Amino acid sequence: METRTWTGLLAAIAVLLTGATLAPAAGAADTPTAPRAAYTRTQLFFGTERPDGGPAVTEQEFQDFVDTEVTPRFPDGLTIEQARGQYRDRHGVIERERSYLVTLLYPAGTAKQAGAAVEDIRRGYDRRFQQESVGRVDEQVRASF
Repeated sequence: METRTWTGLLAAIAVLLTGATLAPAAGAADTPTAPRAAYTRTQLFFGTERPDGGPAVTEQEFQDFVDTEVTPRFPDGLTIEQARGQYRDRHGVIERERSYLVTLLYPAGTAKQAGAAVEDIRRGYDRRFQQESVGRVDEQVRASF
């Protein structure tokens, strides 16, 4: 009886170990096989508080800015997320504010022209809403649509 218990236990362990080694292979099979092209992902961080203490940029003001400044430059699409952010201002004070994160994806081959358009957007927001800066992060990615 004791031999059968050990045999059953060893068989169960073998099954578990086999399953554990097969799990990554199953996950790899789920990886999309569609061709993916080289893209640049740019994320822009827009604050809404004004350094001079004026009224914060409203949701409607931000949407108007996107409609007139961002969408015409990137009509193929973009993503807007509401966020909370903080930064140290030029006087050393930690500022916390409601903010927006805008994500743009564009073919890597158009990075020079798109980069110039992104800089126009950043300068336009700074001027329109008296901001100290608009944060920018660029990453090289692979994407398919």
